[in-house]
Amino acid sequence: MGRAWVAVVLVIAVFILLLLQTTRGPGGLTSGPASRAGYKIGVDLPDPRLTPGDVLTTDTNTICRPGYTKTVRNVPSSVKNAVYREYGIATHQPREYEVDHLISLELGGSNSIQNLWPQSYQTTPLNAHVKDKLENRLHSLVCSGQVPIQEAQRAIAQDWIGAYQKYLGPLP
Repeated sequence: MGRAWVAVVLVIAVFILLLLQTTRGPGGLTSGPASRAGYKIGVDLPDPRLTPGDVLTTDTNTICRPGYTKTVRNVPSSVKNAVYREYGIATHQPREYEVDHLISLELGGSNSIQNLWPQSYQTTPLNAHVKDKLENRLHSLVCSGQVPIQEAQRAIAQDWIGAYQKYLGPLP
């Protein structure tokens, strides 16, 4: 009986290790997109190795102040171009992509390259316009005290599609 238990424990341990390897992103964040069949990393979803998310602030008094994002929005063209290069986008049409903040500025996200990815305006059903709705909803929930800022930041960084479904309902 002792050997059987050891075997069971080993099988469970291997299963857990494999599960963690396939769902862990950099910085300890889980990358829910790994389980999002049908969605493409780098198109619908940021690559968690390149864009794990980065936070500038967790101070709700700061992010909930009207006009806050205008005071911190500053992504130079050189950084935007670096983001396109990281994602292998050599050319693109105007308004085809937005260099988007994974954790939006209105949720305390930073302008660092670890928080930026080229999000399409044109893909369907997911695109920058859809993610904008989630960002606005989370900002409203955070500023009304219904969702803690760290929870909102974590949700959008780990799996913005799952966060959309949780806070807004079915995807469009």
